Amino acid sequence: MAPAAAALPALLLVRRVDASFAAALLQRFRVLDFFASGEPLPAFLAATASEAPRAAVVVGGGAVQVDAAFLEAVPSLCCVITTAAGVDFIDLHECARRGVAVANSDKVYSTDVADHAVGVLIDMLPRVTAAERFVRGGLC
Repeated sequence: MAPAAAALPALLLVRRVDASFAAALLQRFRVLDFFASGEPLPAFLAATASEAPRAAVVVGGGAVQVDAAFLEAVPSLCCVITTAAGVDFIDLHECARRGVAVANSDKVYSTDVADHAVGVLIDMLPRVTAAERFVRGGLC
């Protein structure tokens, strides 16, 4: 029997996720989803602070910066998790000062990224897919 939603711990979700990952999170957490809210980040953080989330799953870049303002808006956070390898969008010194743990994916995707880069190079250098589109389009 699944626990009542109110009994589940709150989790800030400040990144887009696929349906299967979202479903897995919903089994274990009361998910406070930034992108589903449609609100600007400061308004979303202010609205969710009363839920006392203890963890946030974030992805960097653009509007999402885990900085002093972010941490001040949600003082209950104990952990920030990112699926990115880098943490340049997370103020590590501020997190350490507040006792907020930070976790990232580190090198888990390194091999896949390298494989993809080599595949793109193999495709782009001889213009394989461009040539295929040319031939299929009857342009030769």
